[in-house]
Amino acid sequence: MPLIVLWDVDHTLIENSGISKEIYAAAFTALTGCAPDLPAPTEGRTDRAILPEMFRQHGLPVPEWERAKTALEAAGRGREEQLRQRGHVLPGVPDVLRALAADPSVCSSVLTGNITANAHVKLGAFGLDALLHMDVGGYGEDAEERAGLVDAARTRVNAAHGFATGTATVLIGDTPRDVQAAQRGGAHCVAVASGIHSADELRSSGADFVLPDLTDAVGLLAHLRTIGATSKQTKSDR
Repeated sequence: MPLIVLWDVDHTLIENSGISKEIYAAAFTALTGCAPDLPAPTEGRTDRAILPEMFRQHGLPVPEWERAKTALEAAGRGREEQLRQRGHVLPGVPDVLRALAADPSVCSSVLTGNITANAHVKLGAFGLDALLHMDVGGYGEDAEERAGLVDAARTRVNAAHGFATGTATVLIGDTPRDVQAAQRGGAHCVAVASGIHSADELRSSGADFVLPDLTDAVGLLAHLRTIGATSKQTKSDR
């Protein structure tokens, strides 16, 4: 039962402890020559949306995307030690990722608002990149709206792993924007109340399954197997 599992990064797999905001501030400073007066508006947005919005908030013209991306890459480079010192992997994450990595029928990757380079920095700081198919994820440079990342990741997974079009896809994240992306992208959504949004908020936003955290690896894996089985049954019934 093939299954695609796409993980949000910040506040779902790891806690970055403010380093993300520092990366955006450093990129803004590099592009403008002055520090921002306002913090980056993150909360589930993609980098392709975050940095332009920072410029709009400051009344400045939005830079061409390739310049912005280069600045973000430079701002994120070499922050692994900071992440290890100040941040941490969220509870239960290593067990779940190891179990999925050991299952050949599952492609476990990422769907993150971070550009590719900075997602590698954040996950590489804790060795989590080795447990994920990082080459086939959906990243912040792929689309301005998070929903666009679902199709980007799906296309890469299908091409690289030979999964059939229509293979069940699960998005796991901590914000209503993750839920919305899953809904618009035709994916199942597991929401985790490990960020600033409560379980009730995530449930109200339409998440299919809500968890307080990822410590119940057995329960989550059982739920994921059910999704794969249900998808297979539904297709065979058509």
